[in-house]
Amino acid sequence: MPNLIRITDPADPRIAAYCHVRERDLVGRDDHFIAEGEVVLRTLLESKRHQPVSLLLDEKRVDGLGDITDRLADNVPVYVASQTVLDGIVGFHIHRGILALGHRAPAPTADALLAGLSGRALVVVLMGIANHDNLGGIFRNAAAFGADALLLDSHCCDPFYRKAIRVSVGNTLTLPHAKLGPSEDVVALLEEHGFTAVSLSPNGEFRLAELKRPARVAVLLGTEGPGLDEAVLVRTRTVRIPMAAGVDSLNVATTSGIVLHQLTQAAADEEPA
Repeated sequence: MPNLIRITDPADPRIAAYCHVRERDLVGRDDHFIAEGEVVLRTLLESKRHQPVSLLLDEKRVDGLGDITDRLADNVPVYVASQTVLDGIVGFHIHRGILALGHRAPAPTADALLAGLSGRALVVVLMGIANHDNLGGIFRNAAAFGADALLLDSHCCDPFYRKAIRVSVGNTLTLPHAKLGPSEDVVALLEEHGFTAVSLSPNGEFRLAELKRPARVAVLLGTEGPGLDEAVLVRTRTVRIPMAAGVDSLNVATTSGIVLHQLTQAAADEEPA
């Protein structure tokens, strides 16, 4: 049983990392992140790369989390507070009553990440995805359909933002991903590593159902509204999802699920090499 440290004052300096969670998340936490909820906490503990630094729990949740707290290293403190104090620390009502401070491992470069994928591979490339719900949803879909890795351009939001982690059900902590540099040419990089780049666009040349799964394929998704830049579209295989008249686009996270499912089915139907 770990040593539980009771917190009675929201201003206690020992739990400063948890104070005003929303505001701190917006400005970044350097190499740390906040994980929220039991499922995400369990995922963090299973991670081979990212490490828990401390826990902050509602006192009513402690007894039910013994199997988790018993697995923590001796140097990981477990802070415990009442619901009122907990809400005062984070700045809003935290109904799950479970928070953890994690330390994220250094991210690989996009080039190194792709170089580590041999044989058949499926990569998701995100460009300009600035909504944390969409980002988390895409990571969740990528995990569900067996994507090997994700690349995020410099305009994407942080996958270690608390809400993105939560919406992904912890998959931003498990799926390999890398950030592209501001001037990095992702299409050229994908070609260098043998990937066929498939871009989603309402005006795509091919219907999704017509797409034959390349052995090494990268799915490019752009921000809602503007979508992918024309400079990217003209250099890639463009695909569209047919929709009812009067509807011009789908939510990008929904799109990712449809496309990844199709590629999974295409892989299953493909003749053996």
